[in-house]
Amino acid sequence: MRLIFLLVALVSIVLIPFFIWGDTLMAFFSWEHSLEFLKGYGTWAWAVAIVLLMADLFLPLPATLIMSALGFIYGPLVGGLLSAAGSFASGVLAYWLCRMLGENATTWLLGKKEYERGKKIAAKVGGWVVALSRWLPVFPEVIASMAGLTRMPVTNFYIALACGSLPLGFTYAIVGNSGVENPALAIGLSACIPPIIWFVVSRMLRRSLKESE
Repeated sequence: MRLIFLLVALVSIVLIPFFIWGDTLMAFFSWEHSLEFLKGYGTWAWAVAIVLLMADLFLPLPATLIMSALGFIYGPLVGGLLSAAGSFASGVLAYWLCRMLGENATTWLLGKKEYERGKKIAAKVGGWVVALSRWLPVFPEVIASMAGLTRMPVTNFYIALACGSLPLGFTYAIVGNSGVENPALAIGLSACIPPIIWFVVSRMLRRSLKESE
């Protein structure tokens, strides 16, 4: 039960800045303003964009519009890599900020029984959830934080995070490069990619571990 309460609490924490600054930031980082803002930094536009994507962990920034702007400025390949890097870095930051709380603090928050249960869930289905969460609002930050709190294996987390971040980054970079703002079909099709990638990679990882025993 405490796992559910903690999940709800994390969602609430993420939503609070949205209710306070959401409208202002969404208006400022519209498609046109995002492009204008990033272009204003010249050759450092890519670095500013990655910082903004990481800041989405704390502020309600429209990450997808920033990724689209990267695709418009740098093209689908470089823009896709930069977008994926920003999404990946944001997930890593959330994971380690929570993991560094330590087992004692997490046990105090969840209780020993719920903590052990959370670790089992993270090890069993955490990869699928992390990969898919990159495509959802609010949940990328929450799931990455939960993965850190439940000490999901680092390698598994990184692989799952990459499985979600890479197709996400390239999709929105392609969208931005084409100048299309709401590509529902392309996004829907691309959302199928993360679980497929995770399924293949996780099977390869298990096979490698068995062979090494």
